[in-house]
Amino acid sequence: MTITARNLKMKHRSKEITEGPERAPARAMLLAMGLTPEDLDKPFVAVANLASDVTPCNVHLDRIARAVKEGVRQASGTPFQFGTITVSDGISMGTEGMKASLVSREVIADSIETVCFGERMDGVVTVGACDKNMPGCMMAIARLNIPAIFVYGGTIMPGTFEGRDVNIQDVFEAVGAYAKGTMSLERLKDLECHACPAEGSCAGLFTANTMSTAIEVMGMALPGDASVPAVDPRKEELARQAGRAVLRLLEEDVRPRDILTRQAFENAITVVVAMGGSTNSVLHLLAIAREAGVDLKLDDFDRISRQTPYIADMRPGGRYVMADLDRYGGVALVAKRLLRAGLLHPDCIGVTGKTLRQNMEAIPTIEAQDIVYQPDQPRSPTGGLAILHGNLAPDGAVIKVAGHQEKVYRGPARVFDQEEAAFRAIQDRRIQPGDIVVIRYEGPKGGPGMREMLAVTGALIGQGLGDSVALVTDGRFSGASHGPMVGHVAPEAAVGGPIGLLREGDIITLDIPQRRLDVRLTEAQLAQRKAAWREPQPKYDRGVLAKYAKLVGSAAEGAVTG
Repeated sequence: MTITARNLKMKHRSKEITEGPERAPARAMLLAMGLTPEDLDKPFVAVANLASDVTPCNVHLDRIARAVKEGVRQASGTPFQFGTITVSDGISMGTEGMKASLVSREVIADSIETVCFGERMDGVVTVGACDKNMPGCMMAIARLNIPAIFVYGGTIMPGTFEGRDVNIQDVFEAVGAYAKGTMSLERLKDLECHACPAEGSCAGLFTANTMSTAIEVMGMALPGDASVPAVDPRKEELARQAGRAVLRLLEEDVRPRDILTRQAFENAITVVVAMGGSTNSVLHLLAIAREAGVDLKLDDFDRISRQTPYIADMRPGGRYVMADLDRYGGVALVAKRLLRAGLLHPDCIGVTGKTLRQNMEAIPTIEAQDIVYQPDQPRSPTGGLAILHGNLAPDGAVIKVAGHQEKVYRGPARVFDQEEAAFRAIQDRRIQPGDIVVIRYEGPKGGPGMREMLAVTGALIGQGLGDSVALVTDGRFSGASHGPMVGHVAPEAAVGGPIGLLREGDIITLDIPQRRLDVRLTEAQLAQRKAAWREPQPKYDRGVLAKYAKLVGSAAEGAVTG
């Protein structure tokens, strides 16, 4: 059988292993898997499947990946599925294992790149769901720059407890309530049995749903993909459509970097800050932009947030979860309102071949609802994220300011060198209103791995301290965290950053309106302490965490290893 000119053009890389007499050994191995000579003449499409039994976010992804493969075959492509890892943030949270979470982003990106490069794939569809899946997949997609689409596994539905909707955020906060004595052990156990009713990623606008939103708005997922729940049959149909769509991208030779422009990233940031999304989006969008060759900076987030109204009443700071938003049209409802206000770049092209405006306008939305506000009548005139600078964060820090835009916090530093020590102090009721809790040596190098601290923030909220105690760390926060929580402080303690020079009782000022994070010390005092500071020994001397600590860069640049 002679390969058609069309297929040969679309097999821009796989032809290296399927064409010519010298490639007979490679064809023999491919035929051993049940493929036919006709299959070998078609474009090869990788289906990177992050299915896993270690988290409800990913436990169902096999069926999503099967639907993608069906779509690829329907469009006359040959799909090749392979697997890669995930780490469950919600399960590892508060343990040493959480150090592996951000590391997994790099492993996911590296593994997808490795397989697609080594096997000469022409295109790729990635299927992911847990927090680090999305940026890991997108980093690989940007690096490879072969026709690609991201498919989201979908959000979990809320559970029901005592007649109200609940999710994993409520469980973390209930731990603090139990420690305070305002919740019984029996009620806590009852809540844990009802908070997560089935498969899917955490319900609110936490990191997974924030990143699925960003990816849809950037144009790298099909319209509507970000909000459809994992248990909804529409999810599999969207997956089939994605499998078909990647063949069109191959035929038209549309690459990820054609879509991932600076304007596309600005659109993603705008929607994230308008909805009050996760602080982790800063870290991940910086990392994806770096792989795409887009010059995105930390201060771009603050610039965009200052000019974007906060218009969504989404958890963790609001009332609703992603499944609620989906009933009214999903992300398109937010995007349409921002487009009408002139706050988005409307002509950015997505994987559909259509513009952002065309993609969003094609999705039916319901205007009469109370989840998304009008931009001229927002919850707050500025967006949900802010970038701070000051003598405690010379290279920057990130805070979710939704609901706290105009507040100033000033108080004594309560200094802890690891998350566990801070958590014990909170549980033992040793933290008082007005304190500034500092958790350091949890940065990308110092952790290593930049742990999220939902156990700590949840305990503070559960004890009723969420608005009276600020938390400052060179680590990260879960997308489910809310309150005056400052993360990603850079430079981190492990490289001699000012956060590593703090002492118990130093007076810290968190001035959100002025975007400042300062300690009441002079330059001379900081220099004197820096001269006495000694770099700590690495916590791991072998294995993946040791490698990561040696390679990883600053959180202010996305905490990337390349």
